[in-house]
Amino acid sequence: MTDSTARTVAPATGKLGVLCVGLGAVASTFIAGVELARRGMARPTGALSQLATIRLGKRTDGRSPLIKDFVPITPLDDLVFGAWDPVPDDGYRSCLHCGVFDKHEHVEPIREFLEGITPMPAVFDQQYVKRLEGKNVKTGTSKRDLAEQLRTDIREFKKTHGVERCVMVWCASTEVFIVPGPVHQSIEAFEAGMEANDPAIAPSQLYAWAAIKEGVPFANGAPNLTCDFPAMVDLAKREGVAIGGKDFKTGQTMLKTVLAPMFKARMLGVAGWYSTNILGNRDGEVLDDPESFKTKEESKLGVLEHILQPQLYPELYGHMYHKVRINYYPPRGDNKEGWDNIDIFGWCGYPMQIKVDFLCRDSILAAPLVLDLALFFDLAQRAGMSGVQEWLSFYFKSPQTAPGLYPEHDLFIQQTKLKNTLRWMMGEEMITHLGQEYYQES
Repeated sequence: MTDSTARTVAPATGKLGVLCVGLGAVASTFIAGVELARRGMARPTGALSQLATIRLGKRTDGRSPLIKDFVPITPLDDLVFGAWDPVPDDGYRSCLHCGVFDKHEHVEPIREFLEGITPMPAVFDQQYVKRLEGKNVKTGTSKRDLAEQLRTDIREFKKTHGVERCVMVWCASTEVFIVPGPVHQSIEAFEAGMEANDPAIAPSQLYAWAAIKEGVPFANGAPNLTCDFPAMVDLAKREGVAIGGKDFKTGQTMLKTVLAPMFKARMLGVAGWYSTNILGNRDGEVLDDPESFKTKEESKLGVLEHILQPQLYPELYGHMYHKVRINYYPPRGDNKEGWDNIDIFGWCGYPMQIKVDFLCRDSILAAPLVLDLALFFDLAQRAGMSGVQEWLSFYFKSPQTAPGLYPEHDLFIQQTKLKNTLRWMMGEEMITHLGQEYYQES
């Protein structure tokens, strides 16, 4: 039986601080885009929280309000932005450097606003992002000291800007690949590791720890090992904080989570799937380092295996060859090109091919995800939903789940889960799409 009791959701009163780790292409595009939308100069296209509707009840009921009118999410006018970045460029200079928005149409009209977004000194160590150099960085006696400085930043930001609540979104670069070790297994081990400067504790983990300790929801938009290990999950539960990730699902992987379910739904086999990308900008430069690429590769490769389930369909997917490549190509800038060659086979084993060439704008696709995640993580926190927020898997390449639970990657199953969670939160009936009631005689 469906629980029709709405959860108690604290109202979205006051200002919401959105703290971005990183003020590069993704974060600056997100912040500038929100300000353009607030001024009526652009539409927040791509943001479910702003444009999507949600069906309530039967199809014949005709109830499909906007999500933002159905659940108490924070209005755009109440968002206040802050950021950390090892590069000292303010929001205006970052927008110009990244070149995502047109300078004259979209950057110059909001120049004064963007110049007011100055990045706080970052916790940064080139050992974890080898292709970047940082001048705007914190120094400290230990990793624990650096994390405490982040906590102070959060408190000062709230005080200075009159912010009631905050949410933190990792929008920075991909760190080197790290395997969970003993330091990640308990809160006590992790905090001792911070004191001892354990090399298995990367900067992103310090941000997550600081956020959780300050009661700030944390969303991980990169494939880093950041909050998806026992110590951080236990800390989030103990402190009553929403966490989740990881890695924004934007271009090529988004298409995979649409195409692969189609093949499995029709029981078409897949012999091979070759994916390559060319990308400039800071993200492409960072991923040119093999250790950072390894982190991204792990995030991208797991998608097809979880969707196609070769252990259940060995004849269709058990021998699939899957290859992913990312190539740094500076002239392309933020305009990434993702190219896929897919070898499939059908009736009686006859082969076919599909080729996809997705010329996308990486930050244009990522910016609305940052907005939705900030608003929905804040909503989850106000609804008392602490710990891992799997219902927001829709936005991630490698969705974080409960221990022992495989992630659901199918984009449309993820969308159904997201909307059903909102219905459940507000005491509305779940939508199963069974529809038998329309064909039963009264």
